Amino acid sequence: MKLKVKIVGSKVHDVGYRVFLLKHAMNLALPGLSTYNWEENGQQEVIALVEGDEARVTAFLQTIEKSKPEHADVIKVNFEDYDGDVGRTSEVAMFCSFVQLDKAIPLLLDMRDDLKAVRKNTDMIPQMSEDLKAVRRNTDMIPQMSEDLKGVRKTTDATLTEIKGMREDIQPGYAMQFRQMQADVRVIKDRLGLP
Repeated sequence: MKLKVKIVGSKVHDVGYRVFLLKHAMNLALPGLSTYNWEENGQQEVIALVEGDEARVTAFLQTIEKSKPEHADVIKVNFEDYDGDVGRTSEVAMFCSFVQLDKAIPLLLDMRDDLKAVRKNTDMIPQMSEDLKAVRRNTDMIPQMSEDLKGVRKTTDATLTEIKGMREDIQPGYAMQFRQMQADVRVIKDRLGLP
């Protein structure tokens, strides 16, 4: 039995359709399979010429009508009797291997170039390590800075207590002195970095 299968869709090229068809033909031990991409009326097509006994060809058709490659967008699957030559499934397997290798070589070359760039960047790691050590040395000073800050807080608290005592000593008749004292307090707060 020989059939011509036409798979039509907006995205049936470059999604692994021919490898998909080959895998299913090989699973069913179909002796004859030829595949090629085609375009007609603005639609992508994958053409499969299939040859084998009726049971296997029917099983093949059922499989490809129910499933498709993950990224394929299929509109319809048609099939019709075919009386021309059909290539050997093993020949399609060899051809698909070469096609996939042809697609893989540019990707492998890009990966090689990317790997070279990564290696160049990793050459900077010793310098980054030295920079990190310098940062660690600076952070080792944080405990001392913390103690210094506690000392400033103690001094600030004592100064504020003294100022509050001075406010209580001010008599209502000394408004001018009071304003001067407020200005002095402001200066002290500014020096201490208080709001």
